[in-house]
Amino acid sequence: MLTQISRDAPVLIAGPTASGKSALAMELAARDGRVIVNADALQVYSCWRLLTARPSAAEEAAAPHALYGHVGRDQPYSVGHWLREVSGLLDRPVVIVGGTGLYFLALTEGLAEVPQIPHEVRAAGDALRLSDPGAMVAALDAPTAARIDLANPARVQRAWEVLTATGRGLAEWQAATPAPLVPRWAAEALVLRPEVDWLNRRIDRRFDQMMAGGALEEVRAEAPYWQPDRPSARAIGAPELIAHLRGQLPLAEAVAAAKLASRQYAKRQRTWFRSRMRDWTALSLP
Repeated sequence: MLTQISRDAPVLIAGPTASGKSALAMELAARDGRVIVNADALQVYSCWRLLTARPSAAEEAAAPHALYGHVGRDQPYSVGHWLREVSGLLDRPVVIVGGTGLYFLALTEGLAEVPQIPHEVRAAGDALRLSDPGAMVAALDAPTAARIDLANPARVQRAWEVLTATGRGLAEWQAATPAPLVPRWAAEALVLRPEVDWLNRRIDRRFDQMMAGGALEEVRAEAPYWQPDRPSARAIGAPELIAHLRGQLPLAEAVAAAKLASRQYAKRQRTWFRSRMRDWTALSLP
C-alpha cells in the first residue's frame, strides 16, 4: 500500500473510527519524515486521550505530531480555528489524519468566512434547540435548508445562528468561500472503507482496551468539570461512563452503550464519506 502513496504531496487520510488511520499515518511519517496532523474534532481536547484514541505518549515520541490535545475542555474551537492552525504547518511534509469530514472539506474546498456569532445569539440558539428545534429548522432560508443535514441539530443551530446574526444564510456565505489551503488535486487524498463487521469487531475490542488502560479513571478525573453541552463532552463513551459514575447505569451497561454509540458514529462517518468524498481514493480493509 505504501508504495502507491505519494512521497511529495500532502497526504490526507480520512476514515471511520477504529479503521486504522493512525497506524497508516505513522508508517508514512516514518517513511517520509512527515508531521502527523490531527483532523479529529475530539482529539484536540486535552482532557481526553484514551477515550478519543489520541496517539500515545510513545507514538508522539516516535514521530512529530501536531494539533493533538492542545485545547482546554471549555475552550471554543471550531473548524475555523483548526484551519488557521493547519495553515501554519503546510510549509513541511505532512500527513493529515482524522475522522472529521468537515475539517477535510474546509481544507480541500475552502471555508466560508462567517463573522463570529455574538454570545447572545449563541445563547438564544442553545435555548431554541432545546425548546423548539422544529422552529429553528422552519426559520432557515431555503438554499441553506436544502444544503445542510436537517437531522443534525448542531448543523441546524449553526445555520440558524448565522442567519440570525448576519441576515445572510449560510449557503450565501459558502458561495463566497475563498480558495482552499490544499486543493483536492494537490493532495494524495485517501479514505478508508473497512468492511463493516470487521470494523464493528475492532470498535468493540478497542473500547475494551480503553477500559483496561484506564478510561474509567480518565472520565472520573473529568467528572467534577462535566457539562454535557460542551463540545468536548461529545467524546464517545464519556456520557455513558459519567452515567455509571453517577450511579445511573451498571458498568457493563455503560460499556455496552458506549460500544453501540461508537458503532453508530462509525456508520454516520461512512455515510458522510460516501456522500462527500467520492473523488478520494478509497482503500478497502481488511
